[in-house]
Amino acid sequence: MSNNPPVILVTAADLAPQAVELLNAYELVFAGRAPQDDEIVALAKKHNPVGIIVRYGRVTAETMDAAPNLKVISKHGSGIDTIDQAAAQSRSITVVAALGVNAAAVAEQALALLLGCAKSLVRLNGRMHAGYWDKSTHKTLELRGRTIGIIGLGAIGQRFAKMADAIEMRVLGFDPYAKNVPSYIRTVDIQTIWQESDVISLHCPLTPENRELINAASLAQCKKGLILINTARGGLVDEDALLKALNSGHVFMAGLDSFAVEPFAAPHIFQGHERLLLSPHIGGVTSDAYINMGVAAARNVIAAVAA
Repeated sequence: MSNNPPVILVTAADLAPQAVELLNAYELVFAGRAPQDDEIVALAKKHNPVGIIVRYGRVTAETMDAAPNLKVISKHGSGIDTIDQAAAQSRSITVVAALGVNAAAVAEQALALLLGCAKSLVRLNGRMHAGYWDKSTHKTLELRGRTIGIIGLGAIGQRFAKMADAIEMRVLGFDPYAKNVPSYIRTVDIQTIWQESDVISLHCPLTPENRELINAASLAQCKKGLILINTARGGLVDEDALLKALNSGHVFMAGLDSFAVEPFAAPHIFQGHERLLLSPHIGGVTSDAYINMGVAAARNVIAAVAA
């Protein structure tokens, strides 16, 4: 009988030291910075892990079949759409997310994107560095008194709503599953979000039902001059439809931290567009969130393996 410790496969090149310490009873195998499906499958087959901590890449049914000892797939974050949940359920493999631990980081990123869009920060910064002084020709947007529609009222959505309320925006929220919604959010149906929002910010998980929720039809119902913020999942947005709405001016600006295909590969239809403010899905990537997500993911693995 082997005396080797059980293996945890981490789909990344690293894990916070605090999380590594929690997992000291296990052998940790790291898949690298941007692991592809076949690489994850090969590592699962070679090491037969009892748990997988998912940072990057996907966990497919093929990966699960390559690891007969697999008991738990633990997401290093909140979104589990990169895990084949139906396949895991049919194999009695636990899937668990580190819910809420990166809420502050992602909400702050959403706020940064919103302010960047409303205040034309990137464009004005570029103009200043090029020697221009546009004070007499440029006006930015004041957010106070405007309406923001937040889709998804989990930990991140509610935290961002609190920030919007603090700058005196009127806050609408749509989430059929939310409970104990704070009083500064007025819960409404999705049609009200489309029709009344000056800003729409996405904070919901990606599901088969809401894929491309932002599409030509929904954008057509929105106010002209909309600002769209997405720090959730790229699959929530029909990127071609958004580009057309930006080109027509129906959407004033969009601040995006997630994309339909990641990593963002050049050439991309969004590159070089002056009405787009882009970041590489780093909303939850802060030094604090890195530790919090790692520790939560590690604890979830330990609990599931012991169950």
